[in-house]
Amino acid sequence: MSDAYLARGERVAVRLLERSDREAFTGGARRNAELHRPWLFPAATDAAFDTYLDRLEEPPREGFAICLADTGELAGFCTVNNIVQGAFQCGAIGYGCFLPGRGLVTEGVGLVVRHAFGPMGLHRLEANIQPGNAASIALAERLGFRLEGLSPDFLLIDGGWRDHQRWAITAEMVRG
Repeated sequence: MSDAYLARGERVAVRLLERSDREAFTGGARRNAELHRPWLFPAATDAAFDTYLDRLEEPPREGFAICLADTGELAGFCTVNNIVQGAFQCGAIGYGCFLPGRGLVTEGVGLVVRHAFGPMGLHRLEANIQPGNAASIALAERLGFRLEGLSPDFLLIDGGWRDHQRWAITAEMVRG
């Protein structure tokens, strides 16, 4: 599978998420449900994964698998949604972890950020994070995202409209 990698780091590599990832993804989502809740609800069933992948296959989205570079094991995932080209050149990034506590997803999201600013041709990525999600905020900070503000009642999650902090990074911030 290594020839399918879009980018490779010291410990992880990223590639596009595939239908063949269903079992590893849903298993990781079930094993790590407490880690993600109440912030995120990754697909934990075959049907939910198929629906998720169907959405990722529609423009303007890309879904990435974050894999251990040596074994290919699925360590997490990252998506770039709401991709707009033209004068905006922006996307919204989201991520989740299946092998927590090792910094693997930080490394993987960093690879996706570089891929977004390179081959994808984007200039800006936004991460919308609920204020109490300390782990996700810490990841954004480690990668150099800046806090730009608060969006009240921003996303419908688990039946309620949730406030989100707006974090962003631009290509210049990564190059700098």
